[in-house]
Amino acid sequence: MTTLFINGSPNKNGNTVKLAKKVLGDEGYESLHLVDYKIYDYGQEFPDDQFQEVVEKVFQADHVVIGSPVYWHSMSGMIRNFLDRQYEVVEDQLMGKELTFLFQGAAPTQQILDMAEYTMTRYAGLYGMHYRGMVTE
Repeated sequence: MTTLFINGSPNKNGNTVKLAKKVLGDEGYESLHLVDYKIYDYGQEFPDDQFQEVVEKVFQADHVVIGSPVYWHSMSGMIRNFLDRQYEVVEDQLMGKELTFLFQGAAPTQQILDMAEYTMTRYAGLYGMHYRGMVTE
């Protein structure tokens, strides 16, 4: 089983990455830091957009682990944008894949956790993924 960790934090060595290491341990996984890629907003088209490159890596993984810090009472904009961009692009390429969501931050409220869980549950359901759940600190 191949695992891809998608880091939605601008910090490549921060707490989101530390949580991924703690959860995934010695599983052996590839890390993809969204901050290293130009992924424009849904509806925009620019020649240097790298969304397709990133989503192809997702298509190749068996287990997708998406990690985000809590920013402004939600997941990071990089993660939201990445999820938005998959609309009308992804068909059945994610069907049957495993999905785990890592959500780290300083004492998020239950409402924030519930909203994130709802988003990830809907994302997984839309594309036929098996949602393993959300891990928080």
